[in-house]
Amino acid sequence: MPQYLITIFRSQGFDPARSVDAAMSQAIDVLNQEMIDAGIRIYVGGLMPPATARSIRCGDDGTITPATGTYLATNEYIDGLWVIEAADADVAEAWGRKAALACRASVEVRPFYI
Repeated sequence: MPQYLITIFRSQGFDPARSVDAAMSQAIDVLNQEMIDAGIRIYVGGLMPPATARSIRCGDDGTITPATGTYLATNEYIDGLWVIEAADADVAEAWGRKAALACRASVEVRPFYI
């Protein structure tokens, strides 16, 4: 069965201490249990804030340059992810919609190569 990555995006300045309330935590827990019950969840994980990131750039000449911070300088970042199995892209998108609602955030759903 095809696998899909569902990524949750947050805006810079997102503060979980102020924004993640009991209702959101419960909605995410319910979604996780629903995914488990449906037998589609392969992996789930939340990520630490962007300030904790380390990026490693590889130059065309093979030089490696490590740096503190995210690889891309953007106004949004990946906050967490799921890897799921779904029959097709429409089914995966339906799970992505549930994730967006539970997390109150924008989501991207992308298939893995088979």
